[in-house]
Amino acid sequence: MKKFSLFLLLACIAISASVFGQTEKAKINFATQEHDFGTFKEEAGPQTFDFKFKNEGSAPLILNNVRASCGCTTPQWTRDPIAPGQNGLIKVSYNPAHRPGPFNKTVTVSSNAVNPTVVLRIKGTVIEHEKTMAEKYPRQIGPLRARTNQISFIKILEDQVKTDSLEVVNATDKPVDVSFKTPPSHLTVEAHPSTLKPKEHGYIVVTYDAKKLNTYGFMMHRIYMNIDGQSSYRNSIGVSATIEEDFSKLTPEQLADAPVVDFPVKSHDFGDINQGDQVEYTFTMKNDGKRDLIIRRVKTSCGCTAVTPEKKVVAPNSSVPLKVKFNSRGKHGRQNKSITVITNDPKNPTSILRISSNVKTAG
Repeated sequence: MKKFSLFLLLACIAISASVFGQTEKAKINFATQEHDFGTFKEEAGPQTFDFKFKNEGSAPLILNNVRASCGCTTPQWTRDPIAPGQNGLIKVSYNPAHRPGPFNKTVTVSSNAVNPTVVLRIKGTVIEHEKTMAEKYPRQIGPLRARTNQISFIKILEDQVKTDSLEVVNATDKPVDVSFKTPPSHLTVEAHPSTLKPKEHGYIVVTYDAKKLNTYGFMMHRIYMNIDGQSSYRNSIGVSATIEEDFSKLTPEQLADAPVVDFPVKSHDFGDINQGDQVEYTFTMKNDGKRDLIIRRVKTSCGCTAVTPEKKVVAPNSSVPLKVKFNSRGKHGRQNKSITVITNDPKNPTSILRISSNVKTAG
């Protein structure tokens, strides 16, 4: 009986030791899981904080992964196993370059600890550095600098006149006289003032008269400048606008009787063709409305694509073929082109057709 009791006691001790060995775990404990860098200037550069931790478990601690929530945050950490009772650290750096304002970022720590996922957090506020003139006005137009070299009127109705301006600054230490070559007839351009003192700010003022163009859709023009009486094609600004027909004065009755454009097929793939081939496809354009459908403009995305409408006016319940020719000379690989068709359909004035092909080259 005594022998049996001794056997049971030894068995219990063995089982307890086995269970205890199986429950040995690492435990990661950080002194703090959040750090506030406060407010600092952008030019101060990357800010770094050491998140210190201790392995308070009974097994070696292994950091499997340390992942930042943003590329602006860079963690470095102890790669070797940390023995029970030993310390480690995760060095976290935040790069404020081009990131003014408040930030709040996290670093996720994955390990073999009983608490396998710990989230660290850094925050602060970056004061933007004082920008140089070149940073404030990155576009250079001769001796002038500007934020952009483009004036976009976006949407302008066919009978509208709109004015917009472009701020410029004389980046030199000498006065600069500004004038313009003869602009397109629908554009009026002025410089205010016409002579900019050193470091002085001014404006190029452009007035766009859509009535004088008598066209529709996207339009792009360039205005060439004379600087101190000298002209250069490099000294120019772009002026763009999308001219739309004015349907606002149509009555409900007129809208109900308006033309309705319809393309049963809006895309075509020529498949594989050889470089230099010219291929054709004919789209069908229908008028499902009660009044004549007028083709205002047809524009292609590439000079390699030509469109020939059989006629410009489509009667109600009639259709017209639009023959599209694609010239693959000089092209290779996958090609995707678009055709913009503008009509007097008040509900759908712009239709986009698409053609595609795969141009194969010899050899």
